[in-house]
Amino acid sequence: MVSAVRSHPSTSNLLLDLMKPATKNLVFRHLRPVELRLGATLYQANQKQDLIYFPRAGIVSLLYMMRNGSSAEMAIVGSDGLVGYAALLGGKSTTTSAQVQVEGEALCIRQRTFERIMDGDTQLRHLMMCYTQSLLTQFAQTAVCNRHHTIEQQWCRWILMTLDRSPKNQIKMTQQLIANMLGVRREGVSAVANALKAAGVVRYSRGLISIVDRKRIEERVCECYALFAHETERLLPGSNRRVALRG
Repeated sequence: MVSAVRSHPSTSNLLLDLMKPATKNLVFRHLRPVELRLGATLYQANQKQDLIYFPRAGIVSLLYMMRNGSSAEMAIVGSDGLVGYAALLGGKSTTTSAQVQVEGEALCIRQRTFERIMDGDTQLRHLMMCYTQSLLTQFAQTAVCNRHHTIEQQWCRWILMTLDRSPKNQIKMTQQLIANMLGVRREGVSAVANALKAAGVVRYSRGLISIVDRKRIEERVCECYALFAHETERLLPGSNRRVALRG
């Protein structure tokens, strides 16, 4: 068994860092490090979630899977949140699955243990409820964005949200995978990527997207991106997103 994490001057996870010191000390007694491997499924839809993951690096997609095998991403989680929100709402499972899209690492804790800690800590429960509201906002905005905005706007939103959760200014992701995340045809994503590449906004080579001019991506993105960023900052002060929030 992997030993518990012993020190935590900075956890590299927003939610853990926002906990009061006493709570943080208690939670860290039960945390275990785990590797987030590319393509790994942390839990399936309608499957009991026994663990809660606090990513320190990497990105996890919350996906809705259709019967025909297609999928659509409903939200992404990085070092700004946690994976396993069903426990925060008193449920044991959700209709989404959680899949690692950018490899990294996380700290995990058993759901029952974290529930017991929350039961005795009203400030922790309040923090978790604020995060859950932020996550539900992302679910709602994603649904609206996928229904009303162009593929280019969706692509820009997805890229910016992914960049906000990545330490690098580049993303390793194929066009087919992005199409799967957005729930659109690969041809549409390819057309957007090629147009932005031709305009000098991004570089694209062998599945590696390098951002050349982030400001021009921000100019193309729909209002969903700024709305979610504002709401997250309101609910979780200190998120310090890199984007200059727009009114």
